[in-house]
Amino acid sequence: MKKRVFGFIVIVGIATSLMAGGRFIRDDVKEVVIDNETHLMWQDNGDVRALTTTWQDAIDFCENFTLGGYTDWHLPNINELESIVDKSRVSPSIDPTFQQTKNLFFWSSTTYAYYTPNVRVVDFMSGNLNRSNKIWTSKIRCVRDNN
Repeated sequence: MKKRVFGFIVIVGIATSLMAGGRFIRDDVKEVVIDNETHLMWQDNGDVRALTTTWQDAIDFCENFTLGGYTDWHLPNINELESIVDKSRVSPSIDPTFQQTKNLFFWSSTTYAYYTPNVRVVDFMSGNLNRSNKIWTSKIRCVRDNN
């Protein structure tokens, strides 16, 4: 009897936290954040804080990345990356569900239209969009479609 009651409480607790969790849900086991609005799954492990690479290395990293049992990751385009910016916050400008964010530039896969040696980046200190030269280094946060 106790096991059944406990199991029921755990299931209700999980369902309640998912419903009350709002837009972003963190899976601590897989080290990902799921965006219930865009249906994207975001990398949120220690690599996000630790790795700093050039743009091409960031693309290669995400294309060869495995996390949470998934292998279909990619470097986000500027629209995907901008979708997780929270302008009501600073240092970092992102929902606190994301635990692995530095106040630095993060790469997007989007080349800057007016000067192709540059690429679009997001500064998660302020939440502003910017551009950076592809040979410089920035942070990486891979993403995948969660549909």
